[in-house]
Amino acid sequence: MAWLDVPKKMAWFLRLGIWAARRETKKDLLPPRLLAWYPRAAVGAGVMEGLAAKPEGRVTERLLKLVRMQVSLAVACPFCIDMNSFECEQLGITLEEVQAMQGITPLEAVNSFSIAERLALRYVWGVSQTPLQVSQAQMETLKAHFNERELVLLVSTAAQVNYWARLIQSLGVPPAGFSPQCSWVKGPPTG
Repeated sequence: MAWLDVPKKMAWFLRLGIWAARRETKKDLLPPRLLAWYPRAAVGAGVMEGLAAKPEGRVTERLLKLVRMQVSLAVACPFCIDMNSFECEQLGITLEEVQAMQGITPLEAVNSFSIAERLALRYVWGVSQTPLQVSQAQMETLKAHFNERELVLLVSTAAQVNYWARLIQSLGVPPAGFSPQCSWVKGPPTG
């Protein structure tokens, strides 16, 4: 149970947004209902979610899912891990890859990751730390594999998951039940 109760009354446009979230996810999600306490935050979060990055160029649907999962694991957010790991198998994401994102196995030991995926996973892990752990050399290497637009897609996706993770954890929101089990180990990708 979250640390706050859901408001008993909310504006019609917030109820419409909650309906849309339920329709999209097939779940009655708690975060949008809690955001109804402050409609500006609810509208802003809804707009941000509606403008989430879509696959483009070398930033594939699989890579976006990997990025969302890596950030969720990096910030150890059970709700985010649950939601962002849902149906990862459909994109060919294996248990071995998840273990590498958890820091259990070195990224380099997992042959199914492309070089670009490894670079992106290290990058989004680094931008999810406080303070940021990103170097100029790392950026130069990333720029050899991704153009500027693709880098903005990656980092804005990481920032979006970080926003939700901080908000959700700060309100005590439990996992929503997207995945049958939800386990995590916080740690940097190694290798």
